Amino acid sequence: MALPPLAVAVAAQPVYPSRPITMIVPFSAGGGTDSIARDMARNMADRLGQPVVIDNRGGAGGAIGADMVAKAKPDGYTVLFATSSFATNAAITVDLPYDAVKSFTPVAMIGRGPLLVVASPQLGVKRMADVIAVAKTRPGGLNFCSAGNGSINHLAGEMLRQKAGLQMTHVPFKGSSPATVELLSGRVDLFFSTVPTILPFVRDGKLPVLAVTSAQRSPLFPGVPTMAEAGIASFDVSTWWGVLAPAKTPAAIVEALNRAINDAAAAEPVKGRLVSEGADPVQLTPAAFGQELGKELALWRAVARHLGMPLR
Repeated sequence: MALPPLAVAVAAQPVYPSRPITMIVPFSAGGGTDSIARDMARNMADRLGQPVVIDNRGGAGGAIGADMVAKAKPDGYTVLFATSSFATNAAITVDLPYDAVKSFTPVAMIGRGPLLVVASPQLGVKRMADVIAVAKTRPGGLNFCSAGNGSINHLAGEMLRQKAGLQMTHVPFKGSSPATVELLSGRVDLFFSTVPTILPFVRDGKLPVLAVTSAQRSPLFPGVPTMAEAGIASFDVSTWWGVLAPAKTPAAIVEALNRAINDAAAAEPVKGRLVSEGADPVQLTPAAFGQELGKELALWRAVARHLGMPLR
């Protein structure tokens, strides 16, 4: 008996996934983001029954890797392991080859955590109030370092400059490691650092933590105030990790990926890794992740539009 045309068409569709998935990490191999992505890939492969292959495509603040995903076939076999730099880079770069909203389908967010505001030991400050006082009295003000133009460290420092009305100079580096070296040496004053980057130096007592940038205090540093508690109102900044697919990826595939990613992030070693680095594991639907991404883009675009913020 012949099958109806619809049944034939459905039967011809391969079960997803039927071959390896490529997860593009838009940063070089060996860094913290790459390490989390590799743990995620192994956990996802266990749940999807297919290998998840990491492809590192660093450069242009993550834009090179993001552009590859934006232009990939929307079939669920090429995805982007995105971080908060996806939003911050989009906010200040005027000529990206993709649209941060229209070119992607949000799939899942796996976690988010605060930045730590740390100061050079040579600056001699213990509180944000001390930072503001020094910035207002020192000729030329203060400087702050970052992992590069468009990074979340960069825009968080810019937000402080704008909100507190301080004279501050941005000093970009090619990554967090050289920025940390310069901070320890005293050649730069402040760093809005991700927790994994700076945690060893804080625990060894080499750098003072002045504040956390999230709305709530960090369980890792319960005695450290938030920026709002330190007198900088409405300062709520966090770094995050998530997965994006090309625009027009079928909803059924997005849902399958969302389930696998949420399960992978809730399992070890990913869950423990996030918690140990001061982040909160997160499980969001694709729609909820899209809403959060929209808020992030709006936040950083508002900072970028502020008078005196150079765009590139």
